[in-house]
Order: sequence, then structure tokens, then C-alpha cells
Amino acid sequence: MKIQKAVALRVSNLLIKNNMSQYELAKRMLTDQSTIKHIIHEEYKSIKFDTLIKISDAFGMTVQEFLNDDVFKRENLDD
Repeated sequence: MKIQKAVALRVSNLLIKNNMSQYELAKRMLTDQSTIKHIIHEEYKSIKFDTLIKISDAFGMTVQEFLNDDVFKRENLDD
């Protein structure tokens, strides 16, 4: 899968796990809800590292913790 898909899955799973809405995530990231929608629907060509930092911070975790998920394993990602 592409990295955009992996990020979308991770964000979606964390929203469910934390019983959080896209709106609440956007508020915590100090961004528009449309940004979260675009991430979840894989509408960006790439994900910026600063966006990963904002997402991680919003979930109260480090970037390393965010990326520590099976969706980001090398064998699951496209070249």
C-alpha cells in the first residue's frame, strides 16, 4: 500500500480507539476539518513530516509511536 493509505488507516484507527471525531482531531491540530478529511480519503500526493508531528501531538504520542504500527512495516508498503 502507499504511505498515504497507511497514514489514513492509522489516523482512522486512532480516531476510533480514542473515540475522537475528525473535528476534534482538527481542533487539536489547529487546522481545518477538511485537512483531516483529505488525509483520511488519501487526497494528498504526500504527507509532510510536520503534518505527522501535528497528528502525533494531537493523539498525545510521539511520531515514533504513531509510526510503530503494522501498516508501516516495510513489507506492507509499496516502493
